[in-house]
Amino acid sequence: MSSAPSQQRRARARRRVLQALYQWQLTEGDPRAIEKQFLNEYRLGRIDLDYFSALLRGITDGVSALDAVFDPFLDRPAKTLDPVELALLRLGTFELMERIDVPYRVVIDQAVELAHGFGAEQSHRFINGVLDKVGKSLPLRQAELRHAGLL
Repeated sequence: MSSAPSQQRRARARRRVLQALYQWQLTEGDPRAIEKQFLNEYRLGRIDLDYFSALLRGITDGVSALDAVFDPFLDRPAKTLDPVELALLRLGTFELMERIDVPYRVVIDQAVELAHGFGAEQSHRFINGVLDKVGKSLPLRQAELRHAGLL
């Protein structure tokens, strides 16, 4: 199991990934150039750099597939979402799908915490609801949730 400092380094990595995704969505820039910019310009020594890169690359490389996973659970078209909400849904969906080493509850809690810090007033509720539905729809997460008595 991960130690507390390791968990904090990953939480900081998620925060930077959110910021990098936000920039990528708004500028439509090259994700590798944005990654390089973050690695060069920001003080990232206190984050899990490998996790940062894995998340950013995985999300930007698979964005269409990620969007297709959470789209059925939206109450409005994805193109109308706030850029922070969109980035958080992509981040959370990627972790739920591809990072089975990160517990379901941790993925949701981290996304909600980031929504509190960066999103609109009630976006944390929206993020929580959509990611909860995404997680419950994924076979690998269903087993985890059944084991925990949450499904």
